[in-house]
Amino acid sequence: MIQFFFENIDSIEITAQTSEWLEKLVIAENKKLGKINYIFVTDEGLLKVNQDFLNHDYYTDIITFDYVKGKTISADIFVSLPRISENALEHSKDFESELRRVLAHGLLHLCGYKDKTEDEQNEMTGKEDLYLNLF
Repeated sequence: MIQFFFENIDSIEITAQTSEWLEKLVIAENKKLGKINYIFVTDEGLLKVNQDFLNHDYYTDIITFDYVKGKTISADIFVSLPRISENALEHSKDFESELRRVLAHGLLHLCGYKDKTEDEQNEMTGKEDLYLNLF
């Protein structure tokens, strides 16, 4: 089950097509869908999560709390909507496609993909592109 929540920020429309696409991503990665909560917040809200839980003092677009058990994917995924808007402008993308990229990115982490090294980043970007093209 994939659910979307908005904390201290105006809500945006998340279509059924987006939910179905995210579910297909999990299945395509040979995983089982558990409970995924996307929590949309402000930049300041995500900074506080980063500080309180990860001891990091910087802004980011997404933080994933992994509750994966075996092949069952479950998590709380915090997403900064203002950061998505900023990233979209910076990369000359529209908001919706940047949002989908970030939503997929969080799920790909849960499927085992990393992005710390250049090779890992290239693999992650390739997977993001693959799934974005399937939307």
